Amino acid sequence: MKKHNPFRYFKTSPEIIRLAVMMYVRFTLSLRNVEDLLHERGIDISHETVRYWWNKFGLMFAREIRKKRMFPLHNHSNWKWHLDEVFVKINGETHYLWRAVDHEGEVLETFVSKRRDRKEALVFLKKIMKKYGAPKVIVTDRLKSYRAAMKNIGNERTQEVGRWKNNRCENSHLSFRRREYAMLKFRQMRSLQKFVSIHSSVFNHFNKERHLNSRDTFKVRREAAPVEWQQLCAAQIPSIHDTQRLVRIRLTAPSNRIKTMQYSI
Repeated sequence: MKKHNPFRYFKTSPEIIRLAVMMYVRFTLSLRNVEDLLHERGIDISHETVRYWWNKFGLMFAREIRKKRMFPLHNHSNWKWHLDEVFVKINGETHYLWRAVDHEGEVLETFVSKRRDRKEALVFLKKIMKKYGAPKVIVTDRLKSYRAAMKNIGNERTQEVGRWKNNRCENSHLSFRRREYAMLKFRQMRSLQKFVSIHSSVFNHFNKERHLNSRDTFKVRREAAPVEWQQLCAAQIPSIHDTQRLVRIRLTAPSNRIKTMQYSI
């Protein structure tokens, strides 16, 4: 069966699209900041083009990252999960962003709701356990909705509550908070849920876990992450011999002056 090429009707190279989406989602940059950084590399696009790219390809890249990290099966740890919720303002109304993090700081799941009662906590727990199975320990804060939802499921014995036990999840909120302030908050629940889904996958992909690995392992992972990012959806792109078109781009800033892109057809 022939795979569909998502970049088929785009004149821009897929490498440039991946670079723009990565810069906007991973770093605390605005759309115009990404436009200026790409302009220094000889890539002349509009900030609205960056907005369109991350809206169209962001979920596709995040889905590809999750697929590679979850398969083969049992490629994740079910030892300890940390659950917490974040207060997010949308048009002046308070919403709640539920987040689940494992013991190494990797974001497992995100979920946006208008309330934080037992019903929403139950939906959140079922959503995680459907993907990853049942953990041995679940660390939460003192919110009673967790206890009520876990009693419904039947795993209330795995819950742990402590004053500083949930710091792993509390610290993982910082990257999202910085990104939220750079984007000047959110205006819709749908846009918030879409962005946190993309942001969590990109964060997991580029998270080198410095505190757990040696310097040599950290350097290997740091070099491998950008290479793997440039290979996202690459299997669906036809080869150069099929298209008879070669695009040369400059991914690093030029040493002297900004040069224009070179195309050879």
